[in-house]
Amino acid sequence: MSAATPGDRDPAVESTEPTETGTPEAPAATAGGAGAASGTEGSGSALPGWTVLGLVIVLGLAATTRFLESWVPDIAEGTGLAGFAEAVEYPVYAILLGLLGNLVLSLVGLRDRLASAFKTEFFIKTGLVLLGSTVLFDVIIHAAGPAVLQALFLVTSVFLFAWWLGGRLGLDDRLRALLASSVSICGVSAAIAAAGAVQAKKEQLAYTASLVILFAVPSIFLLPWLVEVFGLNNAQAGAWIGGNIDTTAAVAASGAIVGEEALQIASIVKSTQNVLMGVVAVALTAYFAFKVAPAGGEGGADRPGLRTLWDRFPKFVLGFLVASVVATLWANGTGDEGQAGLDTAKALRDWFLIAAFTSIGLEFKLSSLREAGWRPIGVFAAATVFNLVVGLLLAVVLFRDFVF
Repeated sequence: MSAATPGDRDPAVESTEPTETGTPEAPAATAGGAGAASGTEGSGSALPGWTVLGLVIVLGLAATTRFLESWVPDIAEGTGLAGFAEAVEYPVYAILLGLLGNLVLSLVGLRDRLASAFKTEFFIKTGLVLLGSTVLFDVIIHAAGPAVLQALFLVTSVFLFAWWLGGRLGLDDRLRALLASSVSICGVSAAIAAAGAVQAKKEQLAYTASLVILFAVPSIFLLPWLVEVFGLNNAQAGAWIGGNIDTTAAVAASGAIVGEEALQIASIVKSTQNVLMGVVAVALTAYFAFKVAPAGGEGGADRPGLRTLWDRFPKFVLGFLVASVVATLWANGTGDEGQAGLDTAKALRDWFLIAAFTSIGLEFKLSSLREAGWRPIGVFAAATVFNLVVGLLLAVVLFRDFVF
């Protein structure tokens, strides 16, 4: 797991230095950029009135995202675009609306004045803590044994492959951590967790989220067709779909195309992989603290201690784990009667993550992605193919004799 050499890295995706609070300092806006990131440039002199107005804009765009999320599938129902509309999740609408708002506010000269309200980091970390309430610890216990084995082997092998290939192509360590996490675990959610763990730039997170959606949508229809071509049974089909498609909604849509039994297995496999998200975030934190960006100098000259690891550790991961434990105890203790509380936590999680992606669009700078080139896309595409092949072999072997 060797890191790319500094000379080989793409300057467009090079991470900035972390601040004392453990978050990357955003670069200043360029003449052609979309403006400064939130909480850095302009936030110290921002008037409360501008901040309030900016928050109103973020919430308005978030509400519009929620509306589009339900309205678009409704109007597409019964058409050839119905499957596509169902698969498109809120990150797409939120980022697009944020980009549109970015353009409008920049044209009227208000974007920088409102930037202090674009609290991407706060929204993401709060959403991640709430995400823990939707990933129950006992899902592994209740999931089929083959699903656990598949998840452990598939996540590990795909992550290491994507990480290795990204290093060979000279990608920035933080960007390849996001790419490897998203393609191996659960798409956008895993990318968010990894971004907090490695202090990635917001442009890198937006880039990775876009790739997840770009590859997930065609997979909805491609995998069910390949299931027929390969003659897989329902359990094998569900395991393959759940282990490869990177968004939960897309997994559900693709599994439903094959059938109810395939959908059940796909959901179990995907949920089992999701549990590993916190484990990967902790591992990435340790690796980046001790190997990639150690305290006291470049290149690991001074080995950091446990205090350094704790200072750099993203505390929201602990919140994620605590929320997961609490939700598990709540679900086991209340049964169906407690589902309303879990649904509320999920709704709040979605609102915070929608606000986060809207803010990403509002503070996005096109220059970073334009200069990134083809290499991140190549890494993601190659890792996706690798995931499909390994996932197919595991599904065929582990679920060959599975009986519903």
